[in-house]
Amino acid sequence: MSEPISHQQLIEKLSRDLKPVRRVRPARLVLIWLVAVAIFADFLAVRADLHAMMADLMLAPYMWLAALSSALTAVLAVIAAFMTGMPGRNPRWALLPLPALAWWIFESGMGFAHIWRLPGFQDATMVAAEYEFGFILLVSLPLSALLVVLLSRTFPVRPNLTAALAGLAAAGAAATLLNFFHAYDGSLCDLVGHVAAVAVVIGLNRLFAGRVFR
Repeated sequence: MSEPISHQQLIEKLSRDLKPVRRVRPARLVLIWLVAVAIFADFLAVRADLHAMMADLMLAPYMWLAALSSALTAVLAVIAAFMTGMPGRNPRWALLPLPALAWWIFESGMGFAHIWRLPGFQDATMVAAEYEFGFILLVSLPLSALLVVLLSRTFPVRPNLTAALAGLAAAGAAATLLNFFHAYDGSLCDLVGHVAAVAVVIGLNRLFAGRVFR
């Protein structure tokens, strides 16, 4: 019979062929995604009427504040997605984008409250809402796909939470990029289009990306 080996010998035997694993740096992955969004924004900017966009955003404070808050929501949500996915990190990182999201919702609501009181106000048609819904959904798809690929390298320990935050990041970025072609005007249809699109993107990410992360 062979002599029994000690615990120390067993550990050494099992770890002999192990290869060191390079530590994943979430900051680097966040930066990669943000650079990709910036490149996409530059691609869209070439095809947009920037003078008309700036004129639309400057019509009222809530319009550019809504754009700023949606961009901030995207940045904070992607940071939270990576932080909640890392082992040993506090799940409270998921709260990081909530103030920016609340600000985004507030400015969007203020826009509707402002134009609703204007004389002769007529709400936009559902065509506008459908356009915004489709734009946010389509733009969110490649942004979500890239984010899922980057997040999968961290092997998220909270797949559903991380996937939902990834969806919020992609939707926030897409809503910001929408301003190149159609600035948020505060109408009820615009508000409905934004809310519905963001909710769908978050839901799809949680459904499909959450499965990828498991």
